[in-house]
Amino acid sequence: MRFWPLHRGSRASESIKPVGRLRQLMATPLSELTAQALWPGFARSEVRGQVPEVPEHDEPVWLILDPDNDAGLKAQLATLLDRFGHVVPDSVPDSVSIDETSGLVCIDDRANIGECVRIEGPCYIGPDVEVRHGAYVRPNSWLCEGSVLGHSSEMKHSLLLPGAKAPHFNYVGDSILGRGVNLGAGCKLSNLRNDERSVLVRGLTGGDMDSGLRKFGAILGDGVAIGCNAVTNPGVIIGSNSNVWPNVTVSGVHSADSTLRE
Repeated sequence: MRFWPLHRGSRASESIKPVGRLRQLMATPLSELTAQALWPGFARSEVRGQVPEVPEHDEPVWLILDPDNDAGLKAQLATLLDRFGHVVPDSVPDSVSIDETSGLVCIDDRANIGECVRIEGPCYIGPDVEVRHGAYVRPNSWLCEGSVLGHSSEMKHSLLLPGAKAPHFNYVGDSILGRGVNLGAGCKLSNLRNDERSVLVRGLTGGDMDSGLRKFGAILGDGVAIGCNAVTNPGVIIGSNSNVWPNVTVSGVHSADSTLRE
């Protein structure tokens, strides 16, 4: 079992303590929100390119989004880039803007990078990834095999697992998209509370939890489909094979196979 240390002196230590009033209806147990439950199809050995490790067993899955965690996405990306260094294939168009002021950029030579893309390191872009015209890849982004970041879509400090798609006018901030996830056009994954306090994970059995994270977007299980112009509030977790209808604003956590209409 891998130990995921909570960073010292922060509110992350509160992430395992229920806060706020108890929810009696539609509550989701924490056991349904582990990496194994959210991404049952995830097998690192079957994926080409590089894939980060995810929290094991009953550890809160959102710990991978903690920028101060030694086993978080940011730290794992730094380790990967120390190993592979700067890699930008000749196939990348001249119109692509690459900024390595804050970290290196590593692009697999099987990736397809469109015209007029902006890429800021540190980031990793894996095999058969599509980054389409006008997309914006911000620091600490990890795009696994076959994922898509589309036209006018933006991502930062986020992970797209194999086959995940944010294809049209999407914002993906401090989020994880499972295998085969698809965001409808205009879908936004909001990552910051208006009052800038740490994000609560709402709707758990036993009460809400403080994630200890100031920025926390959405964590989406395998096969989640979100309709056009939907918005997820900070701290949303949606179980695998769930469906969100268009124009819906989603809050809290939801079990696998949910249908969210309003």
